[in-house]
Amino acid sequence: MDRRDFVRLSAAAGAGAAGAVAGVAANAAAAPKGMAADDLLDAGVREQGAAMAAGKTSSQQLVKRYLARIAAVDKAGPKINSVIELNPDALSIAAELDRERAAGKLRGPLHGIPVLLKDNVATGDKMSTSAGSLALHGVRATKDSFVAERLRAAGAVIIGKTNLSEWANMRSTHSVSGWSGRGGQTKNPHALDRNPSGSSSGSGAAIAASLATLAVGTETDGSIVSPASSCGIVGIKPTLGLVSRSGIIPIAHSQDTAGPMTRSVADAALMLAAMTGVDNDDAVTKESKGKVADYAAALRTDGLRGKRIGVARNFFGGSTVIDEIVEKELAILKAQGATLVEVKVPNTDKYGDTEVEVLLQEFKPDLAAYLAAYAPHAPVKNMADVIAFNEKNAAREMPYFGQEHLVASQQKEGLDSKAYKEALANNLRYSREEGIDKVMREHRLDALVAPTGGLAWLTDYINGDHYGMSFSSPAAVAGYPHITVPAGFARGLPVGISFVGGAYSEATLIGMAYAYEQASKRRRAPAFPGTVNIKA
Repeated sequence: MDRRDFVRLSAAAGAGAAGAVAGVAANAAAAPKGMAADDLLDAGVREQGAAMAAGKTSSQQLVKRYLARIAAVDKAGPKINSVIELNPDALSIAAELDRERAAGKLRGPLHGIPVLLKDNVATGDKMSTSAGSLALHGVRATKDSFVAERLRAAGAVIIGKTNLSEWANMRSTHSVSGWSGRGGQTKNPHALDRNPSGSSSGSGAAIAASLATLAVGTETDGSIVSPASSCGIVGIKPTLGLVSRSGIIPIAHSQDTAGPMTRSVADAALMLAAMTGVDNDDAVTKESKGKVADYAAALRTDGLRGKRIGVARNFFGGSTVIDEIVEKELAILKAQGATLVEVKVPNTDKYGDTEVEVLLQEFKPDLAAYLAAYAPHAPVKNMADVIAFNEKNAAREMPYFGQEHLVASQQKEGLDSKAYKEALANNLRYSREEGIDKVMREHRLDALVAPTGGLAWLTDYINGDHYGMSFSSPAAVAGYPHITVPAGFARGLPVGISFVGGAYSEATLIGMAYAYEQASKRRRAPAFPGTVNIKA
């Protein structure tokens, strides 16, 4: 099992969503004078904020225009199918934020900015929170997740939920990323027959296609950085504990975290700042007290100057074409003042099996705890109920692959078992003190860099996913931060470059990622081709 496997609209749901958006599209506001519609929708937080401040647009107009674009791109046209549900209150929320702005009350840089949430992030509103499963279709959470609460407080407008690999891709050993029983298959905007990767598939595809300004993804191992890389956007997987896990349908508390998925490093930094905070319902966030930095201040074009960066050579070699692209990007890091050191991240082969063991052990109790706290009225109460639901509804839930991981998790002993405790200790030892910490200490490094992962593969319901080499596991298992930034294209498909550091080094990584991004400018909007020209 590839550890990144952690993570359709049904005909009725898809028709309902398309109809709702079409109704909005008919009344969509015209683009502000002097700014083409695509320019504004592809712009970032600061640009959109400035347009609102200047009276060239409003939050309500932005929301209307994004909803119209969802109708034109997600539900019609290329039909990338990244949005699983729309917030029926989005326009009224935006209107209230416009009234606040007019009264001189600004909540921060995200005031009035549209955001999409992955459909495992609970919202205490009229939308479902389902993890893509029909077992939770129509089930509304009793309250907001901490992340949703923080974003609302910052003034962001939650306009909808995004599709994902069902149960964050922790359902089957032969799963297909971007597919869920409720949402169907999300497509990669850079080649519609290619997979967007997962499990934050919808968030990655939606942001690449400019269906919102910002999106929330979640990661256990690769589920933010892999779809971000495959869809050609920025993704941040934060330090475990920097962002609360409360109200997020879980896989495993030892590795789960939410994070930003955006079109720029600047947007990711501003979004991360809004998402952080100590949550009394998530004890690990208390460790972040005093460690949250000014991420906006880290956005410096000289962020690479004087930095020592380890080139993690044991994460090259998966693809000649990707290696060639990233090698050229390393020259940009040097030109911006970084010192590059050839290294290998040690002991990465010593926690593959134990990582899976920990995830399977934690999944069952963590899921039951979420359902009890956020969806006590749901028809399923625990893992056994989910398994039984899938068996009863196999034609809709399991047309392409099964539920081997769910069954395996149900059979595990629990968090007091010797097998679990030993596996967790092994993971932390070899990923932290004898892994990332060791190589960074010995070589006096500020960060590690490597290709994020392989190119987007053809979506394949027979053989399942075709992941190539990935740089996600060391940071995921350690609980350390990881940022991926667009590094170019190979045969029309995006390539990502990753920056990984020690615990709570987000500000340093953001500075380096921003300096690289501004010097390279590799991101480009997708053209939605049906397939790639492999001769290009």
